Amino acid sequence: MLLVTTFVNREDDRIVATEPRMVSLGFGKFARSDHIYALEPLLGDERGDGHRTRVWVEGIKDPIIAARTEVTILRDMGQEAVATEAPLIDEALDLASRLAAAAEAGRVDLNDLGRRARRLLAGTTRRD
Repeated sequence: MLLVTTFVNREDDRIVATEPRMVSLGFGKFARSDHIYALEPLLGDERGDGHRTRVWVEGIKDPIIAARTEVTILRDMGQEAVATEAPLIDEALDLASRLAAAAEAGRVDLNDLGRRARRLLAGTTRRD
């Protein structure tokens, strides 16, 4: 689940509210960007036919099922930096999950895990 923040001005590190905007969730559903506080991608059998992401909106008890992915919603909210990091987080979680399952089964392929870890780290390394 991605927690969303829309209140950071990176130029001077002050906390300021960004301009709220309406964000399409698909199939005629919209929410204000400053009222969305969490996104959860749907996986497995939950995903499909207009079901991509659970969206928690302030003031609404149950999450809204959006037809758009969390990355697309984040970009529409003006959260470009978070949207570009989301796939890396997903890949890191997948790597950790595979490692835990392989360790439980008593078979760990260190070459494969090492290769995937190096690729993941190369994608996150910041160059000055």
